[in-house]
Amino acid sequence: MSVSDLVNGMLKEEGGFQKALKAVLDEELKITINEFSRLSGISQSTMYKILEDKREPNLRTVRNIIKAVKALSDPASEDFIAIIASHQVTQTLPKSTALNGREIFLREYPVSTVEDAIVAAVKAERDGALAVVCAPIVTPTVERILSIPVSPVIPQASLMRAVERVKDSI
Repeated sequence: MSVSDLVNGMLKEEGGFQKALKAVLDEELKITINEFSRLSGISQSTMYKILEDKREPNLRTVRNIIKAVKALSDPASEDFIAIIASHQVTQTLPKSTALNGREIFLREYPVSTVEDAIVAAVKAERDGALAVVCAPIVTPTVERILSIPVSPVIPQASLMRAVERVKDSI
């Protein structure tokens, strides 16, 4: 319920987001501003300015706060990287990878069109993805609309195998 409290506070009144954030940190998460800053990656000075109503958070900061609150309030939620590709491409992927000693899951978002890939990227960010991996043809568009890292798939080896198969039929 923490995330909905933040959103409702933001929409309800001026300073409502700050009040809701204080309540979430103090009452629900029982965490200090310093701990939240460390875990969320948002600087302590930014957090203090927001909570003391000396600074209105920008959209990116609000997203990062909501993402951190969601992750902290639901410890069962997993860290994942979204893989946006056709199902045939993702069938042989491992389920996870290691990053700095922690397990990061690879979550498949199967698509068959460019439009599907763009929609899937937005959905992946909303689902809490740490990053998105997608086809190079959609990467520039996806990078413009997401606030998380986006990396294109560079299929050189499979591309060259396809060229070799085509050469045999020419």
